[in-house]
Amino acid sequence: MAIVDVTVIPLGTETPSVSKYVASVQKILKRYEAEGKIHYQLTPMNTIIEGDLPVLFEVIQAMHEAPFSEGIQRVATTIRVDDRRDVKRSMEYKVDKVNSLLQE
Repeated sequence: MAIVDVTVIPLGTETPSVSKYVASVQKILKRYEAEGKIHYQLTPMNTIIEGDLPVLFEVIQAMHEAPFSEGIQRVATTIRVDDRRDVKRSMEYKVDKVNSLLQE
């Protein structure tokens, strides 16, 4: 299982706000999560997704395409992939591990 962080940036929007585009992307993620294919977390600056790498790339492509379907002509998407194959660790496990070390 891999974990990716993804930021989709629509360029040339009518206003500085991009929340409506973020909401469109989140709807895509909710659909994939409802199908049991991914788990995700929205943050103030990006979205973190975990799942099988081929599925994640499919999801990222759908996310990248979303602003185009709303009339945007240019989109910049950044992706960072953490693909550890010796053990399976969830997003929550990684955060919990650091928090437990802070308690020592």
